[in-house]
Order: sequence, then C-alpha cells, then structure tokens
Amino acid sequence: MRKYGILIMFFLLWGMLSVQAQRTFLDDYKIKWQNATAYTLEFAKSMPEDYYSYAPTPEEMTFGEQLKHVAGNMIWLSSSYLGGAKEHVDPTATGDSKKEIIAMLEKAFAYAQQTVNGLSEKSLSQEVDFIAGKMSKRRILFLMTDHVTHHRGQLVVYLRMKNVPPPKYVGW
Repeated sequence: MRKYGILIMFFLLWGMLSVQAQRTFLDDYKIKWQNATAYTLEFAKSMPEDYYSYAPTPEEMTFGEQLKHVAGNMIWLSSSYLGGAKEHVDPTATGDSKKEIIAMLEKAFAYAQQTVNGLSEKSLSQEVDFIAGKMSKRRILFLMTDHVTHHRGQLVVYLRMKNVPPPKYVGW
C-alpha cells in the first residue's frame, strides 16, 4: 500500500510541475516582441544618418519616416485597442535626426512592451471594435508584430540600395 501512496504522490508532484512549466501565449509573445524590438533597432542604427532622408521613389516614405510610422502604429494599436496608457510618445513631434528617431523608437517599443505586460491571457479573447471590424486583442498583437515586420522588410531594401549590409536575422 505504501508503494501506491508514493507513486500517487510522484504523479501529483509531476503533474503540478508540468502545469507550472507550460508557457503561455503571452510568455512567448513577450520574448518575440523583445527580439523584434532589438532587431528593428539594429536596422535604425545600421543606416548612416545621411540616408535617413532617403526614399527609393518619391511616393515612398523616407527611411526615417518609415521608422516614425512603425512607432506611431504600435503606439496607436497599444493605446487604442490594447488598453495602453493614454500618455505616450508622439512620433510626429519627434525631430528628423537619427539620434532623435532612435530615441523615439526605443520609447515607442518600451511603451508597447509595457502595454503587453499589462495584458492577461484572459484579456486576449476580448474583442475590440477595430477599423476592419471586431477583432480579439490577440489578433491586434499579431497585427502589431506583422506591421513591424512588414516595414522592417522595406528597410532591408533601403539599406541594400545604399550598400549598407542589413543586420543578421534574429527572429527567434
């Protein structure tokens, strides 16, 4: 009988430990967002300041405008749909120097990270009225990440057109 008691205790303890060891969506998202932050900032740092005003065609945004746009979008999504604080960085009020844009971009990523840190797993299923219709907060997170990735892809082209090697991929 004692053997069974020890065996039952072992399985209960093992079950408790394996439940605690499971990562949540938000755990994984936070890691992914930190990596996206570092990777995007590497792009901003890689481009020489003289090329921050470069645009491959007149209808495209400049390199600096791309970065401001990325920052503005994550601030808008975080504050409008994810419950972020209403006091935040305004990318349109930022100057155009490399130093100013990188500082603003760092603040915008930190603001988005703070907003994500304030979310709970349960809140991710909550639907919000988005411009494209009802969307869960989880989908807003996907949208925010996808938007950063989309514009970072454009920045690769800008860097290559100016013969600047893009940062090595670190998407994990």
